[in-house]
Amino acid sequence: MTRWAKSPNSLSLVTRDSMKIAIQGEFGAFSHEAALRMLPGCSVVPCAVSVEVFEKLLRRKVDAAVIPIENSLAGPVTEHYDLLLAHPVHIHREYLLRIRHNLIAAPQVKLKHVRRVFSHPVALAQCREFFRKSRGIEAVSFYDTAGSVKHVIGNRLKDAAAIASRQAALEYKGKILKTGLEDDKQNFTRFFLISRRPHRDKNADKTSLAFSIKNQPGALFKALSVFALRDISLSKIESRPVKGRPWEYVFYADIMRGDDEAARNAIHHLEEICDFVKILGIYRSA
Repeated sequence: MTRWAKSPNSLSLVTRDSMKIAIQGEFGAFSHEAALRMLPGCSVVPCAVSVEVFEKLLRRKVDAAVIPIENSLAGPVTEHYDLLLAHPVHIHREYLLRIRHNLIAAPQVKLKHVRRVFSHPVALAQCREFFRKSRGIEAVSFYDTAGSVKHVIGNRLKDAAAIASRQAALEYKGKILKTGLEDDKQNFTRFFLISRRPHRDKNADKTSLAFSIKNQPGALFKALSVFALRDISLSKIESRPVKGRPWEYVFYADIMRGDDEAARNAIHHLEEICDFVKILGIYRSA
């Protein structure tokens, strides 16, 4: 069974085989693979769109969710940053998944038969060298990597294949014709495990937060100085526009400290000089 174990200062997730984890995408998506790596034995609940993932989580239809937050090549998943800011959820863990693209077809199909390859546009873009060398094969955009495998296998396409994870091949009983299609082998996606409840890990060494600053000269410098003054390193910072307020921005930052005195003092200082500060999660770095 799934339950939440309480401690005086935090809520720790205790996992069992029945734990329900929402993901965006079909069974076999890279998020599915990440969920199984983070929580072996969990029950994955696929969602068509990212908003649905957060809705299921907040309505207690699932215990937690696993979402991609950035890819080492394609950059951030901006929609997920916006959703983290908009909803009362908390980051519990992060995981770095090595992205390995595979060419998957129906069992009877051979590589020489393939004339079309379906996949998500990002996956297709990460396999340009394969298409350059395979001039007789057309790249066809699809809504989801695993969904493309489901489409190819489900429709028994004899001249087509899909690019997706090994997990997708297992899910839909496809045949892997070729592995390692990705151009760059340093291709990783960073995933978050999120839940409704805050989480405190005594071994946490990373904090994700969002803040907005006043439109004044030197405002960003002052905001970042609260970390520099305390020798706290930032591993990431980026900005996103504020919906409904043109030319105003929210900054997302990851600092390499957990819930210690220096980090708390820095965040209190940040709150004094910013219009808005939200802690997205305090967790152990991957």
